[in-house]
Amino acid sequence: MPTARAPKHFNLSVNNGIAEISLTGADRKNPLTFDSYAELRDWFRDLVYEDDINAVVFGPNGGNFCSGGDVHDIIGPLVSMSMKELLNFTRMTGDLVKAMINCGKPVIAAIDGVCVGAGAIIAMASDLRIATPEAKTAFLFTRVGLAGCDMGACAILPRIIGQGRAAYLLYTGRSMSAKEGMDWGYFTAITPAEELQDTAMALATRITSGPNFGHMMTKTMLAQEWSMSIEQAIEAEAQAQAICMQTGDFERAYQAFVAKKKPKFEGN
Repeated sequence: MPTARAPKHFNLSVNNGIAEISLTGADRKNPLTFDSYAELRDWFRDLVYEDDINAVVFGPNGGNFCSGGDVHDIIGPLVSMSMKELLNFTRMTGDLVKAMINCGKPVIAAIDGVCVGAGAIIAMASDLRIATPEAKTAFLFTRVGLAGCDMGACAILPRIIGQGRAAYLLYTGRSMSAKEGMDWGYFTAITPAEELQDTAMALATRITSGPNFGHMMTKTMLAQEWSMSIEQAIEAEAQAQAICMQTGDFERAYQAFVAKKKPKFEGN
């Protein structure tokens, strides 16, 4: 079994092409530690090579998503580190976001209760977000004396909810309610807590029943086109679509259309 399948510092199960993960430490609202940061980073990096996983549902544990960096495991040690050590840490946390963006698989965040600090960043770095009415999302960095520009927040959050709303949350560190998140386009759906996991899994199942190679290409283009001109983006999409047209899924879709049947995609 690959290392990616046997994590020590977060929960993982894989069924029918969907990986379900959550953080541990429910009694402390699932804080991140040095170890869980590194293991999640490595797991998402390896995910690009896992052909039998086509989507990820990152869910809550014990009624909360994540309380951010562990006060005792991370925050305390950071105040005594050298600049080089601090930079190694901040680069490592950013590498988790980069690994999520570049993993090639759609990631759905299922958010309940507390989702703050680095936990909010993990949700932000996911492709889709579903919440319960009790979900409270906050980018707390300025409230602990830091800048709001952590782990890509100033680059990614404005693209999701707009520059003004992102600035409001990042300057103040205030909590965004589930309703605000829905109104602002941060969440795609709000569902009761008892239905959260089922709703997220239903969405993941719907996605994985489609052309998974095509989904990988869509995720790649969504990330890469941030820094492209319109002309560059159109050319990149022309190349991406030509590649997808060489897959068996494209031919299977055509044959199913001719036969008036629903296509069955195989991801190749």
